Amino acid sequence: MHSLVVAALVAATVTPANAVPAVDREITFQSDGVTAYGTLHVPAHRRGDRLAAALLLPGSGPTDRNGNQASIHPDTLALLADALGQDGIITFRFDKYGSGPSHTLPPAGTDYSVFIRQADAAYATLREQPETNPFAMLVVGHSEGGMNAMLVDTSVWPRPAGLALLAPQDGRILDMIAMQVGAQLDAALPPDQAAAQKDLIAAWISDYRAGRPVSTAGMLPSIASLFQVLQAQGDFLRTDDAIYPPDVAREVPAGTRILVTCGTADANVPCDTTPPLLRALRGEHLATLDGIDHFLHPAGSPVDDQPLAPAALAALRQWTRPWTSH
Repeated sequence: MHSLVVAALVAATVTPANAVPAVDREITFQSDGVTAYGTLHVPAHRRGDRLAAALLLPGSGPTDRNGNQASIHPDTLALLADALGQDGIITFRFDKYGSGPSHTLPPAGTDYSVFIRQADAAYATLREQPETNPFAMLVVGHSEGGMNAMLVDTSVWPRPAGLALLAPQDGRILDMIAMQVGAQLDAALPPDQAAAQKDLIAAWISDYRAGRPVSTAGMLPSIASLFQVLQAQGDFLRTDDAIYPPDVAREVPAGTRILVTCGTADANVPCDTTPPLLRALRGEHLATLDGIDHFLHPAGSPVDDQPLAPAALAALRQWTRPWTSH
């Protein structure tokens, strides 16, 4: 009986009377006249406190607020939200166009900037939450979301105090596709056949960028199909491919706290592609994650239903130190 009384007294001592429990709120916001849907996580805190707040941006394709697509469910953003919440940081994550329960599509005829405007609107929504410290705004982006985090940094106010670029896209999109497809060809074909296919890909990209007619003649059927789909994207692909992430990085203000991660087992964004981005960011921002893949898992792990690697979480926690509540 005495032990129960003591335990109750201890609990009362360590749990302030004005404590606010953690909560998830479903939030809607507007961008280009289209309703978007997201989840705001507010960690436990003292009533009246204003907390650092991070916008979470996913990778390419129709990726939802948790970091999932129809065929893969790594829960990357949900896991990041949980990790940041444990350190007292608010997070907001939302369903990109074409994802989530609504599968809402962007307005017809829009280019790549429609995704940045959606992210900008999400940033403004996060900034306006009553628990948010507007001068401790952060953006955390995974893969393509890392590039988009830098683009958001150039178009919002107040500008983020910190950017975490996790396995970020660090080159033009067609160059990244050529690299990834080239690696698959090297693994699957004899060297001369792989080289011939890579030459056809390089010619397609060169013609596309120069505004000349493009041809998939001679490409393997699967590769020809990929580049035909890319061509059909019209202005969206052209405006996406025009973005060179190191150029965007040069616009990030000095004094922004930045984390860049690269995993040595990342086949999508290998560490050897990262130096131009790092030079443009002007500082020592890199955390090299030994044996970690593009989804921030140990190499060889399944994509779905895996925790984030301890090394990735440690790098994130080091970056958040100025804003953590404990």
